[in-house]
Amino acid sequence: MEPDRDDVHVEHDPTVHWEPGGPETDEAREARLAGAFSWALVVERGPRAGLTYVLGWGETTAGRDAESDIFLGDVTVSRRHARFVVNDEGLHIEDLGSTNGIYVNGSRGDAFALAPDDEVMIGKYLLLVVSGSS
Repeated sequence: MEPDRDDVHVEHDPTVHWEPGGPETDEAREARLAGAFSWALVVERGPRAGLTYVLGWGETTAGRDAESDIFLGDVTVSRRHARFVVNDEGLHIEDLGSTNGIYVNGSRGDAFALAPDDEVMIGKYLLLVVSGSS
Protein backbone atom coordinates (compact mmCIF):
# COMPACT_ATOMS: atom_id res chain seq x y z
CA MET A 1 0.00 0.00 0.00
CA GLU A 2 1.36 3.45 -0.98
CA PRO A 3 1.85 5.94 1.88
CA ASP A 4 -0.32 9.03 1.79
CA ARG A 5 1.94 11.74 0.27
CA ASP A 6 0.17 14.51 2.16
CA ASP A 7 1.61 13.11 5.41
CA VAL A 8 5.24 13.30 4.23
CA HIS A 9 7.21 16.40 5.18
CA VAL A 10 10.46 17.03 3.30
CA GLU A 11 12.87 19.63 4.67
CA HIS A 12 14.05 21.80 1.80
CA ASP A 13 16.34 24.07 3.81
CA PRO A 14 18.81 21.89 5.74
CA THR A 15 20.64 24.91 7.18
CA VAL A 16 21.20 24.58 10.90
CA HIS A 17 21.40 27.73 12.99
CA TRP A 18 23.39 27.49 16.21
CA GLU A 19 24.25 30.17 18.72
CA PRO A 20 26.64 29.60 21.61
CA GLY A 21 24.91 29.39 24.97
CA GLY A 22 25.84 31.11 28.15
CA PRO A 23 28.96 30.49 30.22
CA GLU A 24 29.76 26.83 30.78
CA THR A 25 30.72 25.55 34.22
CA ASP A 26 34.02 23.77 34.81
CA GLU A 27 32.13 20.59 35.71
CA ALA A 28 30.16 20.69 32.45
CA ARG A 29 33.36 21.18 30.42
CA GLU A 30 35.08 18.25 32.12
CA ALA A 31 32.06 16.00 31.60
CA ARG A 32 31.90 16.96 27.92
CA LEU A 33 35.60 16.20 27.40
CA ALA A 34 35.79 13.04 29.49
CA GLY A 35 36.81 9.98 27.57
CA ALA A 36 39.46 9.40 24.92
CA PHE A 37 40.60 13.01 24.62
CA SER A 38 41.81 15.17 27.45
CA TRP A 39 42.50 18.57 25.85
CA ALA A 40 40.40 20.97 23.81
CA LEU A 41 40.38 24.57 22.64
CA VAL A 42 37.17 26.60 22.77
CA VAL A 43 36.97 29.68 20.53
CA GLU A 44 35.92 32.37 22.97
CA ARG A 45 36.30 35.34 20.61
CA GLY A 46 36.66 35.58 16.85
CA PRO A 47 34.73 34.57 13.74
CA ARG A 48 34.18 31.01 15.00
CA ALA A 49 33.12 31.81 18.58
CA GLY A 50 31.60 28.82 20.34
CA LEU A 51 33.43 26.20 18.27
CA THR A 52 35.43 23.56 20.16
CA TYR A 53 38.52 21.81 18.78
CA VAL A 54 39.32 18.53 20.55
CA LEU A 55 43.06 17.80 20.47
CA GLY A 56 44.31 14.26 20.05
CA TRP A 57 47.73 12.85 20.87
CA GLY A 58 50.60 14.34 18.83
CA GLU A 59 50.71 17.52 16.75
CA THR A 60 47.85 19.76 15.64
CA THR A 61 48.62 22.72 13.37
CA ALA A 62 46.73 26.01 13.40
CA GLY A 63 46.77 28.66 10.71
CA ARG A 64 45.18 30.28 7.69
CA ASP A 65 46.34 27.53 5.30
CA ALA A 66 43.50 25.24 4.21
CA GLU A 67 45.73 22.27 5.11
CA SER A 68 45.87 23.34 8.79
CA ASP A 69 44.21 21.03 11.29
CA ILE A 70 42.64 24.10 12.90
CA PHE A 71 41.70 26.54 10.15
CA LEU A 72 41.61 30.14 11.36
CA GLY A 73 40.61 32.11 8.28
CA ASP A 74 41.63 35.68 8.95
CA VAL A 75 44.46 37.94 7.69
CA THR A 76 45.72 38.36 11.29
CA VAL A 77 46.67 34.66 11.24
CA SER A 78 49.72 33.37 9.32
CA ARG A 79 49.33 30.45 6.94
CA ARG A 80 51.37 28.23 9.29
CA HIS A 81 50.90 30.07 12.56
CA ALA A 82 51.28 27.62 15.46
CA ARG A 83 51.50 23.99 16.48
CA PHE A 84 49.83 22.39 19.51
CA VAL A 85 51.51 19.27 20.87
CA VAL A 86 49.89 16.77 23.23
CA ASN A 87 52.32 14.28 24.80
CA ASP A 88 53.17 12.68 28.16
CA GLU A 89 54.14 16.10 29.51
CA GLY A 90 50.77 17.70 28.70
CA LEU A 91 49.77 20.33 26.15
CA HIS A 92 52.23 22.77 24.57
CA ILE A 93 52.04 25.45 21.87
CA GLU A 94 54.88 26.56 19.58
CA ASP A 95 54.96 29.56 17.23
CA LEU A 96 55.91 28.50 13.69
CA GLY A 97 57.49 31.85 12.75
CA SER A 98 54.19 33.71 12.44
CA THR A 99 54.00 37.44 11.72
CA ASN A 100 51.79 38.38 14.68
CA GLY A 101 53.05 35.79 17.18
CA ILE A 102 51.23 33.79 19.83
CA TYR A 103 50.08 35.08 23.19
CA VAL A 104 49.23 33.06 26.27
CA ASN A 105 47.47 34.91 29.08
CA GLY A 106 48.61 38.20 27.53
CA SER A 107 52.31 37.34 27.21
CA ARG A 108 53.96 36.92 23.81
CA GLY A 109 56.41 34.07 23.34
CA ASP A 110 57.72 31.35 21.04
CA ALA A 111 56.57 28.35 23.11
CA PHE A 112 54.43 27.72 26.16
CA ALA A 113 53.30 24.82 28.31
CA LEU A 114 49.53 25.18 28.58
CA ALA A 115 47.21 24.50 31.49
CA PRO A 116 43.41 24.47 31.84
CA ASP A 117 41.86 27.96 31.65
CA ASP A 118 44.86 29.46 29.81
CA GLU A 119 43.87 31.93 27.10
CA VAL A 120 45.69 31.58 23.78
CA MET A 121 45.54 34.46 21.29
CA ILE A 122 46.24 33.64 17.64
CA GLY A 123 45.50 36.67 15.49
CA LYS A 124 42.07 37.87 16.54
CA TYR A 125 41.04 34.43 17.80
CA LEU A 126 40.92 33.95 21.58
CA LEU A 127 41.07 30.25 22.46
CA LEU A 128 40.38 28.92 25.94
CA VAL A 129 42.28 25.77 26.97
CA VAL A 130 40.05 23.20 28.64
CA SER A 131 40.86 19.78 30.00
CA GLY A 132 38.70 16.78 30.71
CA SER A 133 39.50 13.64 32.64
CA SER A 134 41.47 11.16 30.54
